[in-house]
Amino acid sequence: MATPGRIELDKLSVEQLKGLKEQTDLEVNLLQDSLNKIRTAATRLESASAALQDLSLRPHGKKMLVPLTASLYVPGSLDDAEKVLVDVGTGYFIEKTMAQGKEYCERKINLLKSNFDELVEVATKKKAIADEMGLLLQAKLRQASPGPSS
Repeated sequence: MATPGRIELDKLSVEQLKGLKEQTDLEVNLLQDSLNKIRTAATRLESASAALQDLSLRPHGKKMLVPLTASLYVPGSLDDAEKVLVDVGTGYFIEKTMAQGKEYCERKINLLKSNFDELVEVATKKKAIADEMGLLLQAKLRQASPGPSS
């Protein structure tokens, strides 16, 4: 007896199975893209956290290059290392103390890692389902096509 919400794959036609396999493969690809984006965001936050640590060790008045864009830097000097601007998304910045900035980065990194772990679990299950459908589809196609006669 089938459990509610579960599709009995062996009862599907070849066309239905092909459609379901394509849909599942698409979902697996979307999950992989999401995993890559989460990994990239976590790496950026870890880099920001390391930059905050480095900044906290620099003396007042220290000369440095300040990034305006990814490829444009201007000369500047460190005025107050105890206050930082934290990018909270969509162009919004919040002034925080150095400790609060570090704590914000760590909290976001932990959230991303938690989401990453959950997505890995879902992607693994979807991939297993897609693989099972692929094997079943191959078996049905072999069964449908007549084999060479001996």
